[in-house]
Amino acid sequence: MMTIAATPRPPYYAVIFTSLRTDVDDGYGETAEAMVALAEQQPGFLGVESAREGLGITVSYWRDLEAIRHWKQQVDHREAQRRGRQDWYSAFKTRIALVERDYGLERDGGSEPDQALAQSQNQQ
Repeated sequence: MMTIAATPRPPYYAVIFTSLRTDVDDGYGETAEAMVALAEQQPGFLGVESAREGLGITVSYWRDLEAIRHWKQQVDHREAQRRGRQDWYSAFKTRIALVERDYGLERDGGSEPDQALAQSQNQQ
């Protein structure tokens, strides 16, 4: 089931991984699932969202830059990165951004309008 990551109030960081796949599929799906499960166990991990329709975009959310550095160097993740470069991706780009503000809507949860959205609209 697809969900929007439940992140804390900003600030926090987003790692945006954008990719184009090759035709090689050998172990890709299993590795992608394993990396999400492993990331969820890392200190400072806040959540992840991913979509692929030709172009793939995965956004992971982290407490701070140190948590991102730790994840980048994690041994199993390093091996997945190597396989990605060698087999699975024809192109990719990783971007790291500081999230200063977020707001949104969740109809199914019956939540009130987000305060940040109301503040944002008042500032415009």
